[in-house]
Amino acid sequence: MMKRLLILLSVMSIFSDIGAQNNLPVRKAAVAGQFYSDDAEALEKYFEKEFNQITIAPNDKKVRAIIVPHAGYVYSGRTAAWGFATLREKNIYKNVFILGSSHIAAFDGATVFHGSAFETPLGSAEINAEITGILQQNNIFKFPQQYQIEDHVLEVEIPFLQYILEPGFKIIPITIGTKSSYALNKIAETLKPYFTEENLFVISTDLSHYPSYSDAVKADSTVVQSILSGNPETFDSVVRSNENSGIQNYRTAICGYSAVYVLMSIAGSSQGFAYEKLKYSNSGDISGDFDRVVGYAAVAVRASDKKEIDETNDTFAISENDKIIMFEIARGSIESRLSGVTYSLPDSLSKILNEKCGVFVTLHLNDKLRGCIGTFRQDRELSRNIQEMATAAAFNDPRFDPLSKEEYKNIDLEISVLTPMQKIDSVKQIVLGKHGIYIKRGNMAGTFLPQVATETGWTLEEFLGHCCRDKAGIGWDGWKDEDTEIFIYEAIILTENKD
Repeated sequence: MMKRLLILLSVMSIFSDIGAQNNLPVRKAAVAGQFYSDDAEALEKYFEKEFNQITIAPNDKKVRAIIVPHAGYVYSGRTAAWGFATLREKNIYKNVFILGSSHIAAFDGATVFHGSAFETPLGSAEINAEITGILQQNNIFKFPQQYQIEDHVLEVEIPFLQYILEPGFKIIPITIGTKSSYALNKIAETLKPYFTEENLFVISTDLSHYPSYSDAVKADSTVVQSILSGNPETFDSVVRSNENSGIQNYRTAICGYSAVYVLMSIAGSSQGFAYEKLKYSNSGDISGDFDRVVGYAAVAVRASDKKEIDETNDTFAISENDKIIMFEIARGSIESRLSGVTYSLPDSLSKILNEKCGVFVTLHLNDKLRGCIGTFRQDRELSRNIQEMATAAAFNDPRFDPLSKEEYKNIDLEISVLTPMQKIDSVKQIVLGKHGIYIKRGNMAGTFLPQVATETGWTLEEFLGHCCRDKAGIGWDGWKDEDTEIFIYEAIILTENKD
């Protein structure tokens, strides 16, 4: 099949007048042959291979948005495919809004490409010129569409759409040139009426740029977790905190910050959407270079099930003072054991510390797990559970030797307060990064905290499989057995302030 030449000419040569649709321009492929193959047959074979390796748990809720990476396919294509694979079952959309943050220029709003089509080796993806024309009448979208001509950020997503969706959809290509909250909220306000079941939003972004592999995994997990919260303010806070944390070679937390923020503002203000993490990876997984990597994640957004865990916000409202006391109890219990004395709980405790709920206490030494023990017991006060689980994690985790006084000097603690468990009928109710799982068959049982999925980058099937095989001892596919019971819960994760 004849290969298409990569267009590296001037703007005049990239714009072509096709003599149709009122002489609107065609946006030619700018990075075919660089970021992805410029040969249609090779692209088809690539997609067939990638999608055949992906199994997505069935879900009767139609995907409303996906967040996917935009690096070269060799690096991020597999992770992106996890996002697009969620579209296979219900793959008919009227319009696809593709949003990314400009990698070409900074400007105080957004640019929408008002043309007839985007061309790729797989053909032309028609632009909805009616919608792009309407958007361009809004001042926030009036910035030059030439900014999109050579930018890869939207283009790399289009071949995926052409392969996975039923023909007939039209695209609305939008790049954003600002991080101004005022501008982003205006963009979200303008696009919100289009956030309907007949339309799909594709958000194009990579995660951390250029830290080490281990730093990327940690930093990216917090950013992904903040996205799963569905709260744009939480997302913004985590991104700012990460970018000010002093991580070496950390150029940015997420290059598509603006596009993600807009999506979260739209969905967040339209109650009832759940974010699901599908896959995490970084460039080091492919290149073998662990000193300088870029992170990638795939996330899907669907309408959430009506039945949600009752988080009883009043019961689980944890103040900063409550948090301080919890860590004082945990450390006091460990220190007393090391010193050979008896620890006594404080006489006066707040409401939350007297609540009867489960807890896990996790120890890290030099950023590596050093112990983790927890309980789901809801017949004992949280304060007592923290006391017992802290000493158990330090001295009775069978995977480690008892904690020494020397090790204790460098220990970091994490406390996860657990909400009540809820039995589920379908694994599609599990939201990765939000829900912990407890899997039980007969006398065999195992659990994973919510953060395990985020930290490992596992898919839903991997999360379930590892829990069944490695924790419950019922085999990788044990969760599929009709006698297996699956429960979900949430965890309020607390980390120490070391200031």
